Amino acid sequence: MKNATITGWGRCIPQPVVTNAELATVVDTSDEWITTRSGIKERHVSHVQNSDMATLAAKRALAAAGRKPEDLDYIVVATCTPDRQIPSTACYVQIKLGAMKAAASDINAGCTGFIYGLSMAQGLIATETAKTVLVIGSERITSYLNLDVRETAVLFGDGAGAVIVEATDEPVGVMSMILGADGGGAPSLTATGLGTEFIGTDADLAVIMDGSEVFKNAVVKMGECTVEATEKAGWTPEEIDLVVPHQANTRIIDAVRRRIRADDDKVYINIHKYGNTSAATIPIALSEALEEGRVAPGSKLIFVAFGAGFTWGGAAVKWGDRVTPINVIDDELPEPDMTGLEIMRARHLVFQS
Repeated sequence: MKNATITGWGRCIPQPVVTNAELATVVDTSDEWITTRSGIKERHVSHVQNSDMATLAAKRALAAAGRKPEDLDYIVVATCTPDRQIPSTACYVQIKLGAMKAAASDINAGCTGFIYGLSMAQGLIATETAKTVLVIGSERITSYLNLDVRETAVLFGDGAGAVIVEATDEPVGVMSMILGADGGGAPSLTATGLGTEFIGTDADLAVIMDGSEVFKNAVVKMGECTVEATEKAGWTPEEIDLVVPHQANTRIIDAVRRRIRADDDKVYINIHKYGNTSAATIPIALSEALEEGRVAPGSKLIFVAFGAGFTWGGAAVKWGDRVTPINVIDDELPEPDMTGLEIMRARHLVFQS
C-alpha cells in the first residue's frame, strides 16, 4: 500500500493587519484583555475572496514540490467560509490554477478541516485513486464577525495554507490518523444566519461560541488525539520532534503541551501573529516551521486540532528527506485599497443594516 507524504507547502497571508490596539478602537476590549485570554496580538483581514488566498497558497505549494497544476489528481479545500455554497471553493481553485485533470471538493470540519482533508488525501493515495493531491486549509472568517460581540470578534483572522501530498513507497508520510466527532457539541460553536435552516427567517449572521465548553473539550480531545496518534504510529512521546497544533488559544495549546509533557520548544506557536484562522492554522504553521528550520529530514511531527461540530483529529507524520522548496514563485495578492480595520468596519455595517 502506498504511503502519503507531504512534498510541497505554501501559505497566503493577506496584507491588511489589525492589531489589538486598533481593534480596541471599535470593540469594547483592550490589548491586555485579548492577549491574556488568547495570546493573540494581531490578525490579518482578507481583501480578496477565499479562493484567491487558497489559490496563491496552492501555487506556492506546487512550486515547492516542483509540480505543475496538471500533475494534480484531486483538490480538497478545507473551509467553513466558502466563496459560495455552490459550487465548492475547490472548483474555483481548480479553474484559477488551470488544474483541469483534478477532481475537486470542499470539506467542512471547522478548525479540524485540514486534518480531515489530509485523511482524505491519505485514503485516495492508499486506494490508488490518486497519486498527487492538493490539500488546502483556507478561511475568510473575519467576514462572519460582528464587532459588537467581543468574545468572537477578537479571536479570528484570515489566511490560507496548502500542502502537496504524493504517493510513495518509502516509509515516510502519514504514519497514523485519528479522527472523531460529537454532534452534541454543535450549539457550543456554530454560526447562525447561514444555510437552508435560516431561509425565510430574520436570523442574523453570527458566530456563537461557548468559550468554556470549547476550551474544556479542546484540551481533552487534542490531548487524547496526540497520545493516540503517537501510539498508533509506534512512537514514544520522547521521539516527537515537533507538535504543530491548531492555533486557537495559547492556553489550550499550553494545556495540551502539559498533558503530553512536551517541552516548549517542541510545540509550534504562531497565533500571536494571525489569530485563529480555523482550518488554515496548521498548514500555515507548518509552512513557517519549515522556513524556520524547525523541521529536519526524518522529523516526527504531530498535527492536532479541535473544531466546530465538535470535531477533532490528530495525525503522526514522518517527514521525508527534503525540507527546502524545489522552486519559489513571485506571485502576490493585489494591493489592498483599504486598511484591515476599514474592511472589518465596512463589513460590520452589514450587521447593523
